[in-house]
Amino acid sequence: MKTKVNTATTLQLYSKRETEKIEAYIERQYGKIEDVMHELIPSNIHCDIAMIPASNNCPYITLVTIGAGAYKMNIPPHLKKYKLERAEYVIFLPKDWNIKSDKEEDYWPIRMLKNLARLPIYTDSWLMPGHTVTMKEDSSPVASNTKFNSCALLDSINKNDEMVKGLKLGLFGDRVNFWQVLPLYEEELKFTIEHSLGGLLELMQEVPLIVDINRLSLCK
Repeated sequence: MKTKVNTATTLQLYSKRETEKIEAYIERQYGKIEDVMHELIPSNIHCDIAMIPASNNCPYITLVTIGAGAYKMNIPPHLKKYKLERAEYVIFLPKDWNIKSDKEEDYWPIRMLKNLARLPIYTDSWLMPGHTVTMKEDSSPVASNTKFNSCALLDSINKNDEMVKGLKLGLFGDRVNFWQVLPLYEEELKFTIEHSLGGLLELMQEVPLIVDINRLSLCK
């Protein structure tokens, strides 16, 4: 991926109609939105976080960004036919996760989503399934209560365990994709770089997509 820094400062926003369409689509795919964590000081994009609470069918909290896809990522020419320019990001948390807390031990999944949302802007690049991202420059863990230090992106799964298809914003408009965020340990990140994400996913077939800060590493 490119590392060129994009210095653009124009605020990229969805229209009101586009936002409403995306929110409705999120509810069809993941469940009813109970709360939206609004960004108070937007930069480049206005990245809110929709929260879908745990339910009997989905015993986990779902967080989905709303606003990341307002920015069109710099996709290489040979990938443009796949309409990957726009994306929102999804993460599943345990049903007892304290999403109201501002302690880093609780807040890091939200920070991870927001950082991913802006990474393509800051680096003038793109994100898609198969990409991995180290969350801190020194590769240290994201918080003191876990050793996760990175993440991988996958096609997102909805409440029916089906792959979420991209949403067309208009009859001839762009498509907004939904990428699942899977936190990784450092050794899992190294394994992915050396053997591809597919190799890691083969090891993770029995591992749920719900964040577990204490799960065993698959590469030790």
